[in-house]
Amino acid sequence: MFAKITRIDTRYSFNYNETIMFCVPKSKIPQALGERGSNLKRMSDILKKRIRILPIPRGDEDLESFIKMIVAPVEFKEIKFNGNEVILTAGIQSKAALLGRNKRRLIEMQKIVKDFFGKEFKII
Repeated sequence: MFAKITRIDTRYSFNYNETIMFCVPKSKIPQALGERGSNLKRMSDILKKRIRILPIPRGDEDLESFIKMIVAPVEFKEIKFNGNEVILTAGIQSKAALLGRNKRRLIEMQKIVKDFFGKEFKII
């Protein structure tokens, strides 16, 4: 459906916090959104879910900005790279929002980071 509405093929899509996120090349984001967000609204109305469009990360250098875009508007203090681990530090309120009920959001983020970057993800 995404390809039919936006005329952009993407194989990167995932769910996070009841939102469907599609990753497209950075240069194709305006085309994916449509004029005044028309494509986004149309998909959202059809699927009855929130939709977000993100640029495809190019590697580990995009990891921090990619995570910030996914969890927005929740803020975190810092992100550290320890070998094959990504450790996110957050305050009490932000940590609760990042973990979610029954650690649902943590599990979703762990899967996303593993799929895109091949690293383990932790929140402290």
